[in-house]
Amino acid sequence: MADEASRVWAEDMSEAYDEYLVPAVFQPYADDLAARVVRHRPRDVLELAAGTGVLTRALTTSLPEARVTATDLNVAMVDVGSAHVPAATWRQADAMKLPFGDASADIVACQFGVMFFPDRPAAYAEVARVLRSGGHFLFNCWGTLETHDVESAVIAALAEAFPDDPPSFLARVPHGYHDAALVSADVASAGFSDVQIETVELVCTGKSAAELARGYCRGTPLRGEIEARGDLDATTRAVVQALESRFGADLVVGRMSALVVSATVASPAARR
Repeated sequence: MADEASRVWAEDMSEAYDEYLVPAVFQPYADDLAARVVRHRPRDVLELAAGTGVLTRALTTSLPEARVTATDLNVAMVDVGSAHVPAATWRQADAMKLPFGDASADIVACQFGVMFFPDRPAAYAEVARVLRSGGHFLFNCWGTLETHDVESAVIAALAEAFPDDPPSFLARVPHGYHDAALVSADVASAGFSDVQIETVELVCTGKSAAELARGYCRGTPLRGEIEARGDLDATTRAVVQALESRFGADLVVGRMSALVVSATVASPAARR
């Protein structure tokens, strides 16, 4: 389960994340997940762990008539996201205790957020509570670290920089929930049926190695792990050099893989 430190993002982290990582890493999967949501033609969409709004924008663009409510635990993310995607209603909210009524949404969507939930079955039960009968839960989570070329290279560079105590955030949290059987069991335990899991391979495309290095070192909880071990600027330069060595200094292209999950909530009678 995720630790509390990995769930809290400072304001400047949110800005670096949005500028350097969202276009390269998160936009492709946001487009994929939004297209899956659209197929259900929902009226009320609730998004969890919305971050700075990459999926939110795709949802509001694709579903102009729907009511989209975007939430995130971190106020810094909500502040950035609400400025970027004002078409949605934004609220600070913890997925472990959602401030919404029973049966208030047709779909709950979550883009790479479930890995941060400290008790995923409990969070999924909250999702089931706020969904209407027959409503759908759609989310994605990263595959193993080895299936993400850029993040594997980042972690290898950090292991070289700190051989005695390498930062572990990427492997421990974002890539720590990749067992499809476990994911399916967790979702089913919360009252969902028809759990479907698909492995989706897409391409990370970064403008430069330097931008991606800044995104990971300054725009994720890796920052706190780096600062606890050494100098952030020097470490960022080391990661830039490692990425340039592998991918070149300019356009960076690498494979990445995620599980895309969909499930249907049972009727209230069936859940009793």
